[in-house]
Amino acid sequence: MLLEGKNAIVYGAAGAAGSAVARTFASEGARVFLTGRDLAKLDALAKEIGGAAETAVVDALDETAVESHCDAVVQAAGRIDISFNAVGIPQQGLQGIPLTDLPVASFLVPITTYTRAHFVTARAAARRMTVQRSGVILMHTPEPGRVGVPMLGGMGPAWAALEALNRELSVEYARFGVRAVCLRTTGMEETSTIDVVFGLHADALGITKEQFATVVAETTHRKRATTLAEFAEVAAFVASEKAAAMTGTVANLTGGVVVD
Repeated sequence: MLLEGKNAIVYGAAGAAGSAVARTFASEGARVFLTGRDLAKLDALAKEIGGAAETAVVDALDETAVESHCDAVVQAAGRIDISFNAVGIPQQGLQGIPLTDLPVASFLVPITTYTRAHFVTARAAARRMTVQRSGVILMHTPEPGRVGVPMLGGMGPAWAALEALNRELSVEYARFGVRAVCLRTTGMEETSTIDVVFGLHADALGITKEQFATVVAETTHRKRATTLAEFAEVAAFVASEKAAAMTGTVANLTGGVVVD
């Protein structure tokens, strides 16, 4: 198993991306610490995963809560080997609106929320991983972090900022054995968030959600979106020792939309 004996914290574990990665981490032998705001959903996921999962209510924007939880994980498990942040935000009022019509506050919501949450969780992980001289910090961004997409508001700048943060983490801490890698995908159609996003963009363009999904899929070489299973499997590989040379970079799962 790729992650046997590893301890992984997953932020936003109740969401589609977080839960998919948590399941795969556990199936590869990791002990997973599931965090989020909805304890009932976290407990349901932990029950599904089994004895390798533990839950806690943690707001990834709250540095005190994140630091306290990391201390608890270290006390319980001895170390933190993997930190993966999969937090999300509601997209209504943020996408599907031309920039000239978008309120400043709406533009800033994803930029301030995503960058704060990822900085808080990555900083907490790095503080502990540098002491133990090993660890992996993972992030997730869709392809608009690199390519222009209309009516995305502040989402594109937010994702681009996360990829820059990923590089900064690596250049400062890879020398201490701490790797930072960003997983870049297309929008994953299996998630409820993308269902909402596709609806917002379809309405703005005056087409159906299905038509918009087809347009998006056609931009890829494979003519289909990244799946949750593909995303989770790569996350497990990148978090493993088999990917020891990967840091300060992006694992590109966009199916050819972006070429690095």
